Amino acid sequence: MSKRRKRRLKKKVKIFLCIFAIVILIFIILFIFKKDKKSNNINKVSKKLSINEVLDKINNKDIDKSFLEWYRDNYDLKKLNDYLEKNEYNNNLWHKLSGNSLIVLKDLYKDKYKDMSNVSVIKDKKEEYSLSFVGDVSLADNWYIMPEYDKRGKKVYGIMDKEAVDIMTGSDVMVANSEFTVSDRGEKMPGKYYTFRASPKRLSIYHEMGVDLVTLANNHVYDFGSVAFNDMLAAFKEYKIPYIGAGKNLNEASLPYYFIVDGYKIGFVNASRAEKLILTPGATDSSEGVFRCYDTTNFVNTIRETKKNSDYVIALIHWGKEDSHDLEKVQIDTSKEYIEAGADVIVGSHAHVLQGMEYYNDKLIVYNLGDFIFNHETKDTGIFKIKINDNGDLSYYFIPCLEKDKYTSILKDSEKDRVIDEMISWSNNIHIASDGKINKKN
Repeated sequence: MSKRRKRRLKKKVKIFLCIFAIVILIFIILFIFKKDKKSNNINKVSKKLSINEVLDKINNKDIDKSFLEWYRDNYDLKKLNDYLEKNEYNNNLWHKLSGNSLIVLKDLYKDKYKDMSNVSVIKDKKEEYSLSFVGDVSLADNWYIMPEYDKRGKKVYGIMDKEAVDIMTGSDVMVANSEFTVSDRGEKMPGKYYTFRASPKRLSIYHEMGVDLVTLANNHVYDFGSVAFNDMLAAFKEYKIPYIGAGKNLNEASLPYYFIVDGYKIGFVNASRAEKLILTPGATDSSEGVFRCYDTTNFVNTIRETKKNSDYVIALIHWGKEDSHDLEKVQIDTSKEYIEAGADVIVGSHAHVLQGMEYYNDKLIVYNLGDFIFNHETKDTGIFKIKINDNGDLSYYFIPCLEKDKYTSILKDSEKDRVIDEMISWSNNIHIASDGKINKKN
């Protein structure tokens, strides 16, 4: 081919590409214009609607004219009005029409999330979301797991199997009980037989595990005194791992943490009544420590207030008799008190072994998840999972695991069935299917 023909061909290709680009640009402009026009039409129709007319259909004292005006400016008021023309008002309609619950909408209306450090928003869009929970975790340098983590040289896969890691990292919210203090400083607390301390760098392992929130209301976060305790709080902030259940004063220790999951607001609260000989200081209005619930008053009030600001409340409690599958009476009694205050699910830790489950007022109590990554002993353990669908329905699952040789793995086949059968035997009014789904027994 001659140079002249090549130049002509290049020129034709350039002209074609220019025309093609112009056509695509026109299509994009028309699409945007059509979308904007449709949006403007919706807004025009919405603005013609009488706010008072819609307000009368809602007939809810918690919804006022100002809120509806904000809703009209940000969502489709006509869609809301059309729905109310055909259906009676219910709180679920807000999520159905806008993708956010009424509580979340009100928070957005008040611009509450702008300055709140105790809220995380899960933005992924999918049909189902999951919250997962494990029991006691020790990353202490002076205990059993971390020496093996270092020696095996496989990072988190040296202490957990891939399937367990995948479940944890694949959960939208992953919660663990952090059973140690975090510092390179401090002295052992007098009178304590077991004391656990990790270097701050160990917190990177929580990122490997997919942990999104840790509970600190337990009997080991103060093992090396005040200086280590405060180092721990600073380290969690540095590693951007939210925590609940401990703080520099009672207000901080009792502060809930919220996750917005699929437009639903879930509040997490944490307290401890683990010690028989109480050594770990409880936070006060003017001093540091953990959030205690030996006297249930403060924890009940926290649950009640959190429920006012949440669609669901998860109460995480450090309690129970160590190394016993039997429940203490106080667990049975106070769990019901917490549910009556507004808790939707209760999850326990501290016993170092699994304990049973129970439904009360159609709310699930998981009394104890035992050790998850803790020491050299061979123990059954598990991952508790909550699934949330787009309608806001909760379903519950228990995934049996085994901690053995300083390594935690998912159980299969007959061993999985064995743990499920044992969990059922320790429980009241629940059944666990072979796939781990937890149901209320009739």
